[in-house]
Amino acid sequence: MPWLLLFFAMPIIEMYLLITVAGYIDALPTIGLVMLTAVIGVTLLRYQGLETLMRGTQKMRSGQMPAQEVAEGLLLAVAGALMITPGFVTDAIGFLILFPPTRLVIAHMMLARVQTHSFHGPESPHQQASSDHAERDSEPRTIEGEYQRRDD
Repeated sequence: MPWLLLFFAMPIIEMYLLITVAGYIDALPTIGLVMLTAVIGVTLLRYQGLETLMRGTQKMRSGQMPAQEVAEGLLLAVAGALMITPGFVTDAIGFLILFPPTRLVIAHMMLARVQTHSFHGPESPHQQASSDHAERDSEPRTIEGEYQRRDD
């Protein structure tokens, strides 16, 4: 229910703020300001996204699960969507997510709610399944069955 309320309230709040700011500095500077925040946000998003991708790749190469980087990547995608949405509130939330300490805290909260499993440990389900397949593949296999030809 709160998300539905937020979904309807956010555009109204954004329009109110845009009209209020335009009343103080005029319409064209307001549009320019919204566009400027979008350009700055997307530029920051690009650099931080590449940095997060590099950290995740490095963790994967060392055999670690990049759960933190995946959570941060998801948050960066949300920040990008907020940054390109016209408005001051969405830009402020997007910038908060782009700010690395804030993003780190939010990612930790997300990961605390999600259970993660590593597939590189000795007791991993992935390794157990692959060893089961190896045992079955070493034995000769015979597939039996019946078929019936259909004339269509």
